[in-house]
Amino acid sequence: MANHKSAEKRIRQTQVKRLQNRYFHKTTRNAVKALRNTSDKSAAEALLPKVTAMLDKLAKKNIIHANKAGNLKSSLQKQVNTL
Repeated sequence: MANHKSAEKRIRQTQVKRLQNRYFHKTTRNAVKALRNTSDKSAAEALLPKVTAMLDKLAKKNIIHANKAGNLKSSLQKQVNTL
């Protein structure tokens, strides 16, 4: 286990950050799923900027890769355009 006070603190900080990252990632995945299941174009257009912002924040914090965020945003935009 940790032999230093700073290492113990780092373990505590890592646990908190991991839980936050899991929460944000799961929330974003649920929002993406909700957007994909939406068949109403106006509702999808209203939801798209919020989901896009969530994906950008995850990519900025390195929770997901920037290219993955870009690919998700692109596919979601295509889907909304085809509604």
